[in-house]
Amino acid sequence: MFAVLKTGGKQYKVQAGDVLRVEKLAADAGEKVQFNDVLMLGGDAPVVGAPFVEGAGVQAEVIEQVKGDKVIKFVKRRRKHSSKRTVGHRQKLTLVKITDILSSGADKSGIKAATGSAPAGEAAPAAKPAKKVEAKADAPAAAAADDLTKLNGVGPAAAKKLVEAGIESFAALAALSDEQIAVIDTIKVKPEWVEQAKELAQG
Repeated sequence: MFAVLKTGGKQYKVQAGDVLRVEKLAADAGEKVQFNDVLMLGGDAPVVGAPFVEGAGVQAEVIEQVKGDKVIKFVKRRRKHSSKRTVGHRQKLTLVKITDILSSGADKSGIKAATGSAPAGEAAPAAKPAKKVEAKADAPAAAAADDLTKLNGVGPAAAKKLVEAGIESFAALAALSDEQIAVIDTIKVKPEWVEQAKELAQG
């Protein structure tokens, strides 16, 4: 019996006892893992998934973490530049031995799923939320949003980014300090905008 599994964006045809190198898995040597993305089961009664075979799995034992053969990339820029650059790369791989192929019940086996190329226990960094600018407490509050496109150099796109940063009026823009301007990451606020906003806020 054989199976066709998918891992690391590649497909492998395997059977019990096979040793293969796959894209790095988050597992240590000696640990058992299970590939749950099985595209096909072969044998006396072949089963083709749509796209995966439900309940099927391929169990394997991690032998060691290895590196692939070195790949050399050589770049040469001719004529005016006459520069050369050589870059080498060795892909991180995991060496596994296929121990068993399950046609059903893989979801109840209790064996850790073979996932990801990130190191075990390492979470992806969370995206930083956009910083909102809070106007000074003594700044005059505007009852309604002003038309920020009246400022020289501020078009509709820039005005939208200012609103996203929490700046909706001339008074709010005029009240910004240098420290508050420095933390705005949606748009670079120009000093001349602040000066114009002060004049417009005063009417």
